[in-house]
Amino acid sequence: MAKRIIYNVTVNVDDDIHEEWLQWMRQVHIPDVMATGCFIEWRICRLLMEEEKGVTYAIQYTASSMADFEKYQRLFAPELQRQHSEKFKDKFVAFRTLLEQLE
Repeated sequence: MAKRIIYNVTVNVDDDIHEEWLQWMRQVHIPDVMATGCFIEWRICRLLMEEEKGVTYAIQYTASSMADFEKYQRLFAPELQRQHSEKFKDKFVAFRTLLEQLE
């Protein structure tokens, strides 16, 4: 099996906007990311552990190869991240990790 790449974006969203954020992610942002053609599937998960504040989600996008992920980073990520940051300014904290799927 070819090793797939999982681009994991973990986002803690303020309590007062998390429903609006989740709706925007499902209806706008995730479809925009998938429309780049760089990923073959996605999933969104909610962390079950209690946070001091906010609600935390993990959005995982699966790429067929590192080349597809790198294309996304080079051509699409800056603009898509800018849109997210402008819309939810000061209402979220995000960090990104890159995983290699072994099996």
